[in-house]
Amino acid sequence: MQPTTPSFREALRFWLKLGFISFGGPAGQIAIMHRELVERRRWISERRFLHALNYCMLLPGPEAQQLATYIGWLLHGTRGGIVAGALFVLPSLVLLIALSWIYVRFGSVPAIAAILYGVKPAVVAIVLAAAWRIGSRALHNAALWAVAIAAFLALFAADAPFPLVIAVAAAVGFVGGRLAPRAFALTAHGPAKAKGVGPAVIDDETPTPEHAKYSAPRLIRMTFVFVSLWAIVLACLVALAGWRGALAQMGWFFTKAALVTFGGAYAVLPYVIQGAVEDYAWLAAPQMIDGLALGESTPGPLIMIVAFVGFLGGWTQQALGPDALAVGAIAGACVATFFTFLPSFLFILAGGPLVESTRDDVKLTAPLTAITAAVVGVIVNLAVYFAWHVILPGGSFDWPSAVIAVVAAVLLVTKKSEVIPVIAGSGAIGLALWGFGIYRAT
Repeated sequence: MQPTTPSFREALRFWLKLGFISFGGPAGQIAIMHRELVERRRWISERRFLHALNYCMLLPGPEAQQLATYIGWLLHGTRGGIVAGALFVLPSLVLLIALSWIYVRFGSVPAIAAILYGVKPAVVAIVLAAAWRIGSRALHNAALWAVAIAAFLALFAADAPFPLVIAVAAAVGFVGGRLAPRAFALTAHGPAKAKGVGPAVIDDETPTPEHAKYSAPRLIRMTFVFVSLWAIVLACLVALAGWRGALAQMGWFFTKAALVTFGGAYAVLPYVIQGAVEDYAWLAAPQMIDGLALGESTPGPLIMIVAFVGFLGGWTQQALGPDALAVGAIAGACVATFFTFLPSFLFILAGGPLVESTRDDVKLTAPLTAITAAVVGVIVNLAVYFAWHVILPGGSFDWPSAVIAVVAAVLLVTKKSEVIPVIAGSGAIGLALWGFGIYRAT
């Protein structure tokens, strides 16, 4: 039975629902969309879904959010893409603003500090588990292991800039894909193939919709609109408080971050830490770890941690003055989110027609394979950075944190436990340690 094309209102309700249930990181979010859109609703076929996913994997930015944008765009044009992508993010933004406000107002309360004490080592374990998960899938030969190790050493020992590491990895993949194509072949890691699924609204042989056909004038026009929007918003922030103002600097910094987010949020966190913690002092390293825990416990892409960074930056820098701390912090969270996600919409709405015109000719897989391998080394370096601040604070060994980190890592890697229960359990342990006097909140 041929499914009916969903109305715009019906699609809007689904995208809103997805924004509230999109837990589990990129893999979980993609699996939810596959189950709902390919298997249940049959809005898009398996082949078209995976084709869109392959394109989104090649882009900087959160691939799950971009995939939602792509499918929304295929179904209902530009407005469909904007609604799908925005609703994937907005619930998480609202939740993170609320949690960030609670954090800055009550984070120093002893009981809350104790919970965060237990959560921090769990975050170390979560990052290590991410490295294990990606590495077990991506490092399938010695060449890719070498790329991963080189990326780790470049960051850990040489303090190399993150964009340089990614650029070199892409170059290695580009050359390696020609010299040893089998070694740099893209490994499949999409959702399981749907079985017994009937025809879809957008099926394998469905002609490309009129709005999705490639047109050079449309590409130029769409690019101009997005670049103009970016420039106008940034100009308004500069007019508000000058180029050196906190909000303008956030706009510029998160624009750059958005363009180097290959490999997901864990991969770009070192770059965000370098800028937000070390260069701009918007927040401290332990606060960054707290923010990652909050990001893990909310729906939406993990890169939404930028909202937490923007909130604390707006608060600490008094972005709108000392009498408007909360408003300035909310503005910081919104600015960080806007500039981080704006390029994702451009890549889909402007680049989508190009991809639809070359549906059976997806290229650049070798550079992506090398970048993914480098990302493993980048994430391991991030775990070492976090562990240094959590398990060896000030150079002294904190054994309760070490035990929590090891137990959490075992649960995540060997028992395949979900992230949220691990975070909740670790927070409860921190609270218990405070109650028994083993941990003293400072």
